[in-house]
Amino acid sequence: MKKHVVVQSYDKTWADDFVAIRDEWNTVLKELVLRIEHVGSTSVEGLSAKPIIDIDVVIQDREDLPEVISALQKIGYSHEGDQGIPGREAFKYEGKEHLRKHHLYVCALDAEELRRHIAFRDYLRNNPEAVAEYSRIKEEGAKLHPWDIDKYIEHKSPFIESVYNRIGLL
Repeated sequence: MKKHVVVQSYDKTWADDFVAIRDEWNTVLKELVLRIEHVGSTSVEGLSAKPIIDIDVVIQDREDLPEVISALQKIGYSHEGDQGIPGREAFKYEGKEHLRKHHLYVCALDAEELRRHIAFRDYLRNNPEAVAEYSRIKEEGAKLHPWDIDKYIEHKSPFIESVYNRIGLL
């Protein structure tokens, strides 16, 4: 897949961007969800990242999904299914130019993908050496594969897998 890969140094405004997105979602979701988690590289202070906010909306269980889908449709999001990752429901949107580009996923509390996202994020937040190394790898991958997102992902995968091993996810 040809997609321009842009990795930037950490930007402290990413935390504010997450809050703006979360606040908009809370207008329709606050009673339906357990919490909204900023995950992915933009959620880790000091980590270089593609400037896209990854967010997991946490629901009690999959039975709550239809109501969440309906609520999100009211504010311009459409459900795309799990896209091959069980336990993680993806959504797309249009007309959100007032918000930073973002990825929205809805996960049940017991979803393995949610557990991976949170554990990986928390490991990085508590390990500055890992943040420095992962930043280096991501920046290198973007330089080596500026127009190939699949190759970029492949480049950083060994680091991710090594962290998963360290924290008992593999």
